[in-house]
Amino acid sequence: MNEFDVVSLSKRMASFLLFLSCFDSLVYWVNCASQAEIDQHLQLGMNLLARGAYSDALSHFHAAVDADPANYMSYYKRATVYMALSRSRPALSDLDKILQLKPDFLKARHQRGGLLLKMGRLNEAHIDLENVVRKEPENSDAQKQYSMVSILQDQIEDIKDYINWNNYEPAIESLNEILEHIPWDPRLRELRADAYLGLGNVVHAISDIRSVTKLTSDNTGGFFKLATLHYQLGEADESLNEIRECLKLDPEHKDCYPLYKKLKKVAKFLTNAKEAREKEDWEECVASAQKVLKNEPSVTGIRFHAHDRLCHCNGKAGNTIEARKACSEAIKIEDEPRLFCDRADAFLQEDMFDEALNDFRAALEREEGFTRAKEGIAKAQKLQKQAGKRDYYKILGVKRSSTKKEINKAYKKLAMQWHPDKFQDEEDKKTAEKKFMDIAAAKEVLTDPDMRSKYDQGEDPLDPEGGGGGDQAFRHGGQQFHFPGGNPFGGGPFQFKFHFN
Repeated sequence: MNEFDVVSLSKRMASFLLFLSCFDSLVYWVNCASQAEIDQHLQLGMNLLARGAYSDALSHFHAAVDADPANYMSYYKRATVYMALSRSRPALSDLDKILQLKPDFLKARHQRGGLLLKMGRLNEAHIDLENVVRKEPENSDAQKQYSMVSILQDQIEDIKDYINWNNYEPAIESLNEILEHIPWDPRLRELRADAYLGLGNVVHAISDIRSVTKLTSDNTGGFFKLATLHYQLGEADESLNEIRECLKLDPEHKDCYPLYKKLKKVAKFLTNAKEAREKEDWEECVASAQKVLKNEPSVTGIRFHAHDRLCHCNGKAGNTIEARKACSEAIKIEDEPRLFCDRADAFLQEDMFDEALNDFRAALEREEGFTRAKEGIAKAQKLQKQAGKRDYYKILGVKRSSTKKEINKAYKKLAMQWHPDKFQDEEDKKTAEKKFMDIAAAKEVLTDPDMRSKYDQGEDPLDPEGGGGGDQAFRHGGQQFHFPGGNPFGGGPFQFKFHFN
């Protein structure tokens, strides 16, 4: 090798060594920068954790773990946040990872033992806690948890025996106590839900089953059970929400999908009936409620809402017989005071005053001080007293729920029938005059909103003794007639020429 080649090789080697030196410096600088960022995330996360801002703290610990997956302390701090958020499964995953990276990290093992205990995985908890107390005999918390494991195992066996023998109350008492120590075991929540159902306490059972769906993943059975229980309570919308959660996990679930198709119809008809009631569209309300009964032949919780709407809307539509039947069916399921009042209003429309009073009083028995019932009793008593006098609805042969158009139609027919000019015999003419006067008075009262309202409250606005005044006034064809003393045909012949619009 000549001198020139040696010099050339030396220059290339020097350049290569310079490159390696620079690259090593760059790697060191990047590592330092990354470690600085990791430390910053950990510090910010701890500050947020101290302030209780768990979600924000979690985002910083996520960043620290992503930046250095081999840093066991990042996992440990993140696990602490998960436990504060009651997220047991990701917390356990982090603690498992820590003990893979650093098996002698006793604090993490103690924490995992405590977490496993809270999750009801008692055999695994026993192993971790035994490991801790053997190496740290002075650790009183670990000693206490370790000794508790066998006690809890015995209590769980006793609870299972209670439930097998249908002794639900002592089972619930024991479960309430044990869940203080094992809050994240879905099996215990399911046991308590079964016990609550055994006692007929559906609401508490729903609460426990909902906890189970949060503690487990892909629990289609839990969502189906929730949907079924809500439906039994008559809560169609809530039931529909739960069944949709089931279908998110399995769109063709053998139980959830058939129930979904039925629920969708029932919930729609119930909503339609409710909206129609609010809009005072009584016919639509009745039609939608009847569709609910057609689609749900047995579940009383759902049928109650249909009977309830039929009770109210039929009454408002003047279908008093149907209203009373529906009210009675609803009362068999839930004897709410307002239902007695709705039925009483239907009785009043048929002038069945004693029955109406009985229902208003029944409402007061169930809710003392119920204003609607008190007002209903007063109204029924007035109407009962009024019934001994002129009944304008009976005079025209219309219902109390009749519209103004129906009242005018009835009036025109009767006014033509009893027009005094149509009678030649003096006695017949007097009878016709009296009849015609009553017909005109009835029309006058029932087509005037204010006067009709007073009359419906038990006050006759044309009765001088009732404070309505001594004159009888009514309109015919746009012209108003006043009859002092109440008898427009008191003497002498009259010619009646009224125009009917």
